[in-house]
Amino acid sequence: MGCGWSRCPGGGIRVRVPYRRVNRNHIRGVHACCLATAAEFCSGLALMEHVGADRYRIIMKTLRMDYLYQAKSAAIAEFVPTASELEHALLQPLRDGAAVLYTAEVPVDDVAGKRLAIGYITWQLKPWDQVRTPT
Repeated sequence: MGCGWSRCPGGGIRVRVPYRRVNRNHIRGVHACCLATAAEFCSGLALMEHVGADRYRIIMKTLRMDYLYQAKSAAIAEFVPTASELEHALLQPLRDGAAVLYTAEVPVDDVAGKRLAIGYITWQLKPWDQVRTPT
């Protein structure tokens, strides 16, 4: 995919998808799956930074994309969850020992700021001591 990521002010993650041949589809736009991967990656990484991958297992349950415009330049996916949202929707239920489903809404814009797509990625988070895997 040839992308880069960086931290955002406020505790989020930004993924930049360059407009280059490897990322383009047959009609010379950034491939839809490339945009979806950027949305998934930045939301998952941001959540892991906030909740701690050493304490909680995070796994993607669903991914849905709404595509609005064709990407004819570099694209940027950015996910910056608010502290209050994380506290109420994730951290408190996780402290109570419950598995949590959390849907991250991730905007994907071009470098001019035009909204290209919105990703809706639902993550399941649960304490590692509740994870049961077959041996």
